[in-house]
Amino acid sequence: MAASKTTKRPSSQTPADKDVHEHVRLLQNREPPKKVSDTFLRPKPAATLILLDQSGPEPTVLMGRRNSKVRFMPGKFVFPGGRIEPGDRKMNIAGTLPEVVEAKLDSLRGSRNPKFARALALAAIRETFEETGLLLGSKEFGAPENPPHGAWSEFASHGVFPDLESVRFVARAITPPGRARRFDASFLVMDVEAIAHRVDGIVGPDAELVELVRVPLSEAMGLDLPTITHVVLRELATRLEAGMSHHLPVPLFRELNRKWTRSEL
Repeated sequence: MAASKTTKRPSSQTPADKDVHEHVRLLQNREPPKKVSDTFLRPKPAATLILLDQSGPEPTVLMGRRNSKVRFMPGKFVFPGGRIEPGDRKMNIAGTLPEVVEAKLDSLRGSRNPKFARALALAAIRETFEETGLLLGSKEFGAPENPPHGAWSEFASHGVFPDLESVRFVARAITPPGRARRFDASFLVMDVEAIAHRVDGIVGPDAELVELVRVPLSEAMGLDLPTITHVVLRELATRLEAGMSHHLPVPLFRELNRKWTRSEL
């Protein structure tokens, strides 16, 4: 954990406070997407995975560039992720979520449901496999038995059990009303050391992601990113400075009365 520093501040506003206002300002001042529907769409639960490497002088993150031919965020650099699928609620795991992470993933969802939090984390791992060919987990226990059909069956065929013990929860964001697609997205972090296997040939010119890059955190913020991804990277940098404890508050970004807000879980 990073050592704490005691310094004299020129004002009563802490650096963290300034970061908070800046992150909300970035969202508020972005070029707003056109409203496409007056129909209320309920946000779909989704999860995104940030693969973090802290072994060098500066932390790096793994990002993929979306194909320019896709309709959703063409050409943008993103983290792998997507919505929960039925198999995510059934896949066997090698290690459970940290209790505090599980509780925060369940926040503001009505009632505690450990299976829901688990499914969110598994959705992020599955989507990472589907989009990048990277399998996160452990080969220590052999192949999982009776995996759900589809992506999880292929995942298990490589002898990897998904392991949730090292998952960290760093941010949550809800797509504003009136958009063609709405997600209630949880941004999760795992260390690159959790990569147990890699399948080649997944990323390429005809795939959803055309390239995969490992980039220093400071440089990642200069890529062509969705605004929320830029904000989450800044939040990640702040958390790294604070030691990345599970007990740090998790920001929730959402639009209320046509204004972006930031609250904490």
